[in-house]
Amino acid sequence: MQARRIARELALLSISQLPAKPERLTTQKLQDLVVAAVRTLATEARDALEAAAAELQRSNAQLLKSETRATDVESAREILRDTIELTQNAINRVGSAIEIPEFIQLTNQPDVRNYAVEIITRMVSEREDIDARLQSALVDWQLNRLARIDQDILRMAIVDMVYLGIDQRVAINEAVELAKRYSGEDGHRFINGVLRRVTDQQHAGSKPN
Repeated sequence: MQARRIARELALLSISQLPAKPERLTTQKLQDLVVAAVRTLATEARDALEAAAAELQRSNAQLLKSETRATDVESAREILRDTIELTQNAINRVGSAIEIPEFIQLTNQPDVRNYAVEIITRMVSEREDIDARLQSALVDWQLNRLARIDQDILRMAIVDMVYLGIDQRVAINEAVELAKRYSGEDGHRFINGVLRRVTDQQHAGSKPN
């Protein structure tokens, strides 16, 4: 995992905890938000493993049921299909959970936390300009009508591209990956389209309204 990629995810998790008047934030409060985000991840990992264990128990019960209650081949197949689905869900949960300890360990690196804090700080201080750039690129949409997570991912990408000097393609790809993890089913496509319009406007020399 790259430090900046982890910092972006950490920033995204922290942003959701911003107070109503974020302009009053101090560096210490931002650091506290980051720590809270790490704790949230640890809780998610524990919950995912507990859910996986429960699904494996239900899977085992389904297998026993197929042996004792299946009256014909088709009913046995149906029970087995349910068993496989439960097992797959458990495997997926474990797979996502085992990545989190590494993530948490890397978030303890000063450069990771500092970059996350810098992203949040820029989002707060440059909010008006960021939102103007995004609203200019939105077609038949209002920024404040988007899902909160999509708003935050879009704003972070603008911070990367405009204020932190990250290559536009890298910033867009990182935003898309965050959307795949945290947004809705088609959120990553929508975010990709909006950010590409932002870069097109920049290349064309247009200014946000």
